Amino acid sequence: MIRLFFGLELPGELRMRIGAISRGIDGARWVAPEDLHITLRFIGEVTGPAMEEIAAEAASIRFEPFAVTLAGAGHFERRGRVGAVWIGIEPEPALSALRERIEAAAARAGQQPERRRFRPHVTVARLSRARPAEVRDWLAANTLFRAVPFTVDRFALFSSTLGRHGSTYTAECRFPVEG
Repeated sequence: MIRLFFGLELPGELRMRIGAISRGIDGARWVAPEDLHITLRFIGEVTGPAMEEIAAEAASIRFEPFAVTLAGAGHFERRGRVGAVWIGIEPEPALSALRERIEAAAARAGQQPERRRFRPHVTVARLSRARPAEVRDWLAANTLFRAVPFTVDRFALFSSTLGRHGSTYTAECRFPVEG
């Protein structure tokens, strides 16, 4: 079995910039700069043949290049506890349209529909017992984060390997604009 998701790779300079702000919350599991990405569609665990079918359907997706701008910072809570901090993404209709095409391709490959609402972001750290004051300070320090837009001209099918220090991601297939 292999754990998969579709996502966008970030340019190296943007990964390094986010890596530079990845500190200040004790006990946070910071995402390594090389693993920073934008998740478009989580697939979950599948067999090798299912992965091939998913990749074949994704290869049929066509789209025009578009720009994405990372801006702002936020967090996700679960049961009153902050579970992650993230950098946001300005609304971009082309990003949502690409996500919808990926969702349709996943459905054609036999995957169940994604139940969660699409909230594009870059997860910077996962938290289990962070001090609320440190989270507030990190959010305040990064709320005005704004990056130079970057061009999206491909997306990838990633595998995710869970390890002791978090997950590592490998781009198994890349799908450029020309398909």
